[in-house]
Amino acid sequence: MTDSIITGIEILCNVLIAAIFIRVIMSWFSPRPDNPIVVIVYQITEPILGPLRRIIPRMGMFDLAPMAAIFLLYIIRILVRSLSS
Repeated sequence: MTDSIITGIEILCNVLIAAIFIRVIMSWFSPRPDNPIVVIVYQITEPILGPLRRIIPRMGMFDLAPMAAIFLLYIIRILVRSLSS
């Protein structure tokens, strides 16, 4: 793989991880759903979290899908880095 593709994938993973963290923190404050920032964060993260929620059940009031998504994104980053070596 070329270095620019690897860098692009790593940047994408970092952006997605940050967006998931922002979404988790926003869920603690119950922001208005029509807020433009909330809409953007949900649009970025829902394609990842939605399918994971169908696979990973909630544990009471805890949603483990964000933690699983971050874990998977870190694994993707590690695999991409190992391909470049």
